Amino acid sequence: MNNKVIITQSNYIPWKGYFTTMRKATHFVIYDDAQYTKRDWRNRNKIVTPNGLRWLSIPIDVKGKYHQKINQAKVSDPSWTTDHWNKIYQNYKKAPCFKELSGHFEELYLDKLRHLENLTDINRAILEKCIELLEIEIKIMDSRNFNLRGGKTEKLINVCKDLEADEYFTGSAAKNYIEEDLFLNNGVKLSYYDLDGFPRYEQQWDDFEHKVSILDMFFNLGFESKNYFN
Repeated sequence: MNNKVIITQSNYIPWKGYFTTMRKATHFVIYDDAQYTKRDWRNRNKIVTPNGLRWLSIPIDVKGKYHQKINQAKVSDPSWTTDHWNKIYQNYKKAPCFKELSGHFEELYLDKLRHLENLTDINRAILEKCIELLEIEIKIMDSRNFNLRGGKTEKLINVCKDLEADEYFTGSAAKNYIEEDLFLNNGVKLSYYDLDGFPRYEQQWDDFEHKVSILDMFFNLGFESKNYFN
């Protein structure tokens, strides 16, 4: 076993920490079999504007769907793609590397994303574009491709076993629920990735903010973004 796995829920235009350990992993499993939660990172994220941080939120149909999974969540207003791209354009058009990378995302928003209705598919399309620009080699898989079995921690371990993985990466927040002994007993190394100590880069306005969409880094650093995590 020599594969290394990340298993996590999909996020909309994730922040840079979402990509931290991908260069160390071989497989990224999107765990969208989990329940969809409102006011979370699944369908929204922040961008930097001259008036402070601003949320971009994909409108999701939640009426009467109290127990729907993330992979069942659907867009309620297809015009969101044009609205989001216009806001991204207005706030980043003067960023130093906007022209360098804007074409990749303009095409994504105004063409591909507007034809997708499932949140999971939207987030995956954006994830794949970001991984392409960061030149990360990793296989993206969907949790629906696996026979999820056992308790919360056992499900993760069984996915690792199915992929013949000997190491599993997760964030420090997982310490609140994960059963570390189960990983040890099953011969899978449990590694927590560090989301602190990111170097700053030049943002367009004064107060620097790390926890915003990775789009901010792309439009300020351009193709050099791929060297940010080294």
